[in-house]
Amino acid sequence: MNLPLLTIALILVHLAGLAAATHAVMHTRTPQGAFAWALGLALLPWLTLLPYLYLGRRRFHGYVDQHRRHRRQFDHAREPVTLSHDPSCERYAALCNMLHTTFHPGQQLRLLVDGDATFTAILDAIAQAEHYVLVQFFIFHDDGLGRRMQQALLERAAAGIDVCVLYDGIGSHALPHHYVDTLRAGGVTIHPFATQRRHTRFQLNFRNHRKIVVVDGAQGFVGGLNVGDEYLGLAPPLAPWRDTHLAVRGRAVADLQRSFAEDWHWVTGTLPPRRSPPPGQGTAHTLIVATGPADLQESCSLFFVTVIHAAQRRLWLTTPYFVPDHAVTAALQLAVLRGVDVRVMIPSRPDHRTVFLSSTLHAYNALRTGIRVFRHQPGFMHQKVLLVDDDTAAIGSMNLDSRSFRLNFEIAALNVDRLFAGDVETMLHNDFEHAIEIDKTEYEHAPWRRRLAMHIARLFDPVL
Repeated sequence: MNLPLLTIALILVHLAGLAAATHAVMHTRTPQGAFAWALGLALLPWLTLLPYLYLGRRRFHGYVDQHRRHRRQFDHAREPVTLSHDPSCERYAALCNMLHTTFHPGQQLRLLVDGDATFTAILDAIAQAEHYVLVQFFIFHDDGLGRRMQQALLERAAAGIDVCVLYDGIGSHALPHHYVDTLRAGGVTIHPFATQRRHTRFQLNFRNHRKIVVVDGAQGFVGGLNVGDEYLGLAPPLAPWRDTHLAVRGRAVADLQRSFAEDWHWVTGTLPPRRSPPPGQGTAHTLIVATGPADLQESCSLFFVTVIHAAQRRLWLTTPYFVPDHAVTAALQLAVLRGVDVRVMIPSRPDHRTVFLSSTLHAYNALRTGIRVFRHQPGFMHQKVLLVDDDTAAIGSMNLDSRSFRLNFEIAALNVDRLFAGDVETMLHNDFEHAIEIDKTEYEHAPWRRRLAMHIARLFDPVL
């Protein structure tokens, strides 16, 4: 009796595999990915069907439709802004056209070079809030820093301030219910982000990787840090932790608010509080770059390609995960051929072994084309910083991997300002002094099994 049941189960699994293979052929982004999924689902469905349910979904029509519709509404409702006509911003005009936004002149920027500086500034700003606080992070932890953030938000809510919090349901999977319940009981409005309103465990893609804090519409924060003790360098073995954030004052804060409002409206059906930012008192031209899988183009990848092509003398970038796609790889190679000083800084320690192995192989390939690659020491480097020539610097949440390019919602601030670029240059010079420049022997002298592991890890690039 059991044998027929087993036979029926196997037949059903194979039929489900064939149906999923057809879906993969129709919807997977690249021919290579479609072929790999289809072959695996058709021949080995008992091994590939479950991973495909978790990783293969690439459309979420309800979110896409509403995201685009309300983005247009937000665009129409946006107050008139002073357009930037600085010639140094013209080389990024394609980004403005793609994102339907513009550079804001006169922005006041402050570089926050580690976790202590970042969260001291954020918590101080929250403590001074008079109207509202908007907070969005990929990860919240219930640890020392998490509880400091929780207490700061509860104090503002108790003072009658509107406090709105978004966190990613997958990124913050370890966050206990009592942490969220305590915030809600204290008057904080808090929700997990998901691209499907009905929760499904069969969905790991389309995570909201943005890190945004806005206080009273006057001050904004964006960058690479999440809320947890490891971001303060308090969690061995990755300590000390190297990361960077940015504080912004000026009209660009309105675009941070808009990004938060779009995600908030999807989750809650309502709009968060909003105030118009006062004019900035600085010298920077700032473009807020919000990208994600709901965009018509692969906007994050195109962001990197555009900025890399703009470089004429120098291109320095730091990323914890160096898994560039073909477009970004080609842009980096062309920059080298133009005579640009191209440097990439990556970690010396892994936080995710598969992506670390793949990054090592990509670093080897980059070295062969003239790109200089450095490994930051000590600890783990998580910062996402890009420096172009002497006048442009970007800081945000974007990694150089497929998740950021086409699967995650990301955000960054692209700033054109020689003074700020000088601050970033000084910061990166210090990082390079604590880094080791690698050469091709890192790969060539590695044991055969480790090199094989690198090439196997590269097969997973589309989902890393």
